[in-house]
Amino acid sequence: MDETKKLGFGLMRLPKKLTGIDIAQVKEMVDLFMEAGFTYFDTAYIYPGSEAAAKKALVDRYARESYTLATKINAAIPGLTEKMVKSQFETSLKRTGAGYFDYYLLHTLMDKNVRKYDRFDLWQFAKQKKAEGLVRNVGFSFHDGPELLDQLLTAHPDMDFVQLQINYADWESEKIAARRNYEVARAHGKQIVVMEPVKGGKLADPPEQVKALMKAYAPNASFASWAIRFVASLDGILTVLSGMSNTAQMRDNLSFMQDFRPLNAEERAIIRKAQEIYQKSAAVPCTGCGYCKEGCPKGIEIPAVLEALNLHLVSGQTAEGKAAYDALLRAGSAPASACIGCKKCEGTCPQHIGITEALQQAAGLYE
Repeated sequence: MDETKKLGFGLMRLPKKLTGIDIAQVKEMVDLFMEAGFTYFDTAYIYPGSEAAAKKALVDRYARESYTLATKINAAIPGLTEKMVKSQFETSLKRTGAGYFDYYLLHTLMDKNVRKYDRFDLWQFAKQKKAEGLVRNVGFSFHDGPELLDQLLTAHPDMDFVQLQINYADWESEKIAARRNYEVARAHGKQIVVMEPVKGGKLADPPEQVKALMKAYAPNASFASWAIRFVASLDGILTVLSGMSNTAQMRDNLSFMQDFRPLNAEERAIIRKAQEIYQKSAAVPCTGCGYCKEGCPKGIEIPAVLEALNLHLVSGQTAEGKAAYDALLRAGSAPASACIGCKKCEGTCPQHIGITEALQQAAGLYE
């Protein structure tokens, strides 16, 4: 596996404009990224418009050997047959025009869907694509506990890498198990691609207590820089994906990752204090990935509802939360009270949130 600089461009939260993805801005971001010597780009079959954007902003404009491209196959989408799932590979090749993928992942594995990946034999499918020269490295992205991760890596020792959600706020989390999953992957000798290092952007705007700690030590450092440097400082990290949504975020990330400096002892102590603050937080740990919305039969804008709820839970901003919630309803979302408790959303949530209960709480608070 090639040596890769420790910042990857996650193409999930790309800048938007009224007609869709802002390709002009994505091109500018890609140019900044490549000019700084970074090469790792991460997309997925199920990211709306992302693979096509990768073609327009990257593949059509740069020599193929100058960058590395990762994408993913997803069997967790309800109703798909084995043939339909496997056809995603050719669709991804066509959308990106990349010719081959440097990194190919089985997407968002957890206990609720892993048997489907087994039943469709997608492990062998991905390895076959590698044997055909259409994939350089095979791995999987993972959203469950260390016991299952250990089982998968034991059953599939030929996986080249694993993608894990790791950030300092979830380091000791029981549900996310960031530290324990990291330790399992390293015990199996696997390199790790980190996703959600800024927790869906939440760590770019941490609680006021955390902000005060960080600003007192490094007044000019962004809060996102603390989060990304925390995971990049770990051993065995192939790259850290940042889902950058504008050129300002790109410039900030490049400013501290181009000449990457691991956290020193004082900075690690500050992170430990920040972790203690997060462990006491009542916030719903939503990262805004949006997977929950796809199967909602009532059309509830779940991530936005949870964001409004967190205004009350985190900082007591009940009036502000009510205003955000009312604006959401005016924009066309069904109310939280429309939830019928089917829990389809919970079956796809990478954070394992009790969404049904949270929606009931939001309905009781804001309706």
